[in-house]
Parts: sequence; structure tokens; C-alpha cells
Amino acid sequence: MSGRHSAESAALALAGQHRSTFQAPTRAALAAAARESRTYKPQAIKPKSRGIRNLARAGVFVVAAGMASVTALPAYAMMPTGTNPVATTVNAGQTFVDETAPATQTIDVDADSQVTALSATRDSYNSTDMSVLQAQRDAEAAAAQAAADALAAAAAAVEAASTPSTPSTPSAPRTFAAPQGGYSGEAVVAYAEQFVGVVPYGWGADPNDSFGCDGLTQYVYGQFGISLPRGVDHQSALATQISESEAVAGDLVVWPGEHIGIYDGAGGVIHSPDFGRFVEHAHSLWGSPVFYRL
Repeated sequence: MSGRHSAESAALALAGQHRSTFQAPTRAALAAAARESRTYKPQAIKPKSRGIRNLARAGVFVVAAGMASVTALPAYAMMPTGTNPVATTVNAGQTFVDETAPATQTIDVDADSQVTALSATRDSYNSTDMSVLQAQRDAEAAAAQAAADALAAAAAAVEAASTPSTPSTPSAPRTFAAPQGGYSGEAVVAYAEQFVGVVPYGWGADPNDSFGCDGLTQYVYGQFGISLPRGVDHQSALATQISESEAVAGDLVVWPGEHIGIYDGAGGVIHSPDFGRFVEHAHSLWGSPVFYRL
């Protein structure tokens, strides 16, 4: 134990001696260290690394040259046959010309030739002949035209039915029967009947032209020798007023200031009604007519 303690004591004494004897570096030592750091030279690049970089640069150059040649290829491919893009140029080197190619081309076409439809057969099915298709088209067109014509005819019929017929003036004189027998009411009515549906309404007093209401009575009674003026009120002023119960065929039926006709003796009247209509036989009366006898 005494020997170990002696050794430890000696070691501690030696360490304390070293710590007590350490000194900081002098200025001269620091300056010398700085000069040595400035004069330091890096190691030279090894030849092997420089060769690898040169090889990489050569590879990049080869790839760029290849891309340039590929880009120029379509332009050379479009050159006319037989020309040399380097040696043969015209127009100051702007245009390449193939002198062997013809300036114009002519194609002869036979205008009278007809293309024959191909006959196709597959799995026991044949293509439809063109004549069959054309016949089908013609039939469909004819049916469509017939339908259009029928529609137009129906529309015209509807329009004609809804539009009152406009009487036309006779183009040539007509022949009418003369009064049968002497003057009587029945003879007057029978004579007036032949104008029903034949003579149109108008301002006239002639069956070959037209009849106004007073023109009809003037013409009919004139055929029996009785002269009447024009005008509803003027004609009734020359006759004698009677009651409805006294009225017989051949008397006058008057709507004062408006209309006049020939009484048929059975509750109706023969008269010329209005524009767009013909002389008619109405089998009933309307309004409040007054009866007169000539």
C-alpha cells in the first residue's frame, strides 16, 4: 500500500509541474505560422481526372453533330431528283431546279365513260342493284307529290266552301221565257222564278246584267205592262197598302226604306238579296214587312 501511494503521489506531482510550466505562444511564433499558411500549394490534378473530362466533352460534340444532320435531312429529302444542293443552283443560289421534270402535265379523261357499279356478294347476300334503288326513290317522290297535291286540293276546297261565291256578269245575252197568260199574281211569281239562282245581285234592272231588289220588281212587273220607278219607297208609293192576311201571290213585300220583293202567297218572297248572291226564293219572312198591291 505504501508503495502504490508513493507512485500516485509522484504522478500527481509531475502533472502539477507540467500545468504550472505551460506558456502561451509568442507573437513571433504566430507570425511564422501565418507565413507558412500563405505559402501552401494544393496538390496538382491527377492526369486521370483530366482525361475523363476531355472524353465527356468529345461525346457531347458527337451528339450535337448527329442532331444537326438529322434536322437537315428533311430539307435535302425535298430537293428535286437529280439536283445537287451544293453544286447546282439558280437564281443566285435561292432556288433548286430539276430540269428533267416536265413543266406541265396533261391528263386525258373520257367524259363518256360510265362507272359500272360493283357487284358485291357476301354470305349469300347481294348488293342492291342501282336501278332498284332509283325506282324506289322515284316511287317515294311520286307519293310525296301526290300527297302534296291532295293537301293543296283539300285546302282549296275548304277555302272555296268558306268564301261566298261572287257572281259574274253574263258574257252573252240570255234567253228567258216570256210571261204565260195575262197579268195575275200566280203568273208574276212563275215568271220571276226563272231568275232564281241565275241573275246576280247588282245595281242593274236587266237579267243579262244584274238585279237590285227594286230592279227585279221593276223588270218583272214591266213584262206585264206595269211601269215602276227605281227605289223601294217610290215603288210602294204607287201601290195600295194591305194587311198580311189580305196578301196573295204577286203582291209586294216591303221593308220601308230598305228592301222590296215579290210575295209568293205562302209566307215567302222572291227577291235579289245582296252583293255576292243571286236572286233567290226565301220561304220565310223576317222583321216587320209591309204588304202592297199594285
